[in-house]
Amino acid sequence: MSWFESLVLGLVQGLTEFLPVSSSAHLRLTAAFSGWKDPGAAFTAITQIGTEAAVLIYFRKDIGRIISAWSRSLFDRTMRRNHDAQMGWLVIVGSIPIGVLGVTLKDQIEGPFRDLRVTATMLIVVGVVIGIADRLAARDETGGRHRAPKQRKTLESLGVKDGLIFGLCQACALVPGVSRSGATISGGLFMGYRREAAARYSFLLAVPAVLASGAFEVKDSVSQGHVGWGPTLFATAIAFASGYAVIAWFMKWISNKSFMPFVWYRIALGIVIIALVSAGVLSPHAAESAG
Repeated sequence: MSWFESLVLGLVQGLTEFLPVSSSAHLRLTAAFSGWKDPGAAFTAITQIGTEAAVLIYFRKDIGRIISAWSRSLFDRTMRRNHDAQMGWLVIVGSIPIGVLGVTLKDQIEGPFRDLRVTATMLIVVGVVIGIADRLAARDETGGRHRAPKQRKTLESLGVKDGLIFGLCQACALVPGVSRSGATISGGLFMGYRREAAARYSFLLAVPAVLASGAFEVKDSVSQGHVGWGPTLFATAIAFASGYAVIAWFMKWISNKSFMPFVWYRIALGIVIIALVSAGVLSPHAAESAG
């Protein structure tokens, strides 16, 4: 992988990780459209450490409170009723599905799931799901001629059941084209949560999963030596900087804006990919991963 490729792919990772458009799909597509080798699942997982570092810094006060309260709840039973302590446990609970499925489906994630036809299908299908969830949330927020606005849930309402459902939604993002934020936020909207509440938990929930995945790939790559560390670390730094800017923008956007621009973008991109693959312009299979 050249330094220019790492610059472009790092920007793509940072710009798309937190938007409901699927960063893994865009990394795969950027390489395919540019005629580059597929950066591979290992590159994706390692560069995601950069974007999760942005989450750690942006939500540092929230994360600090949660870790502190959770740690104290291990020894002080009265702290277990504290909302921040409960959030710590709920992040752990919500991380179980992606941890189990990530290990179980590792070969599929690095192989068949990276087929562009699968990516395109997921872009379209999940785009429709996000659109429906967005319309339901908008209906609750605005009400109607014969219906008063409905109060949606905050994170104070989050329990083990909803935490696991959020986690299952996040696990769907193991397939390129789904989108971690798109799946978890739309899942939260279907469960009746406010947009910003669903987004906040989505970002917090991603931290342990992405850091664990990145650490696993780092260990694997060190032992096998199949990652070009200079360009990969450079891409990770670029992903961190661009990702932080996107979080700040997205958290403001999501409070009162519709997801429909992202929905139409996903559907259009999916259709274009299917057309190009059908015409033989793009190969559905990944070229040999770049090192």
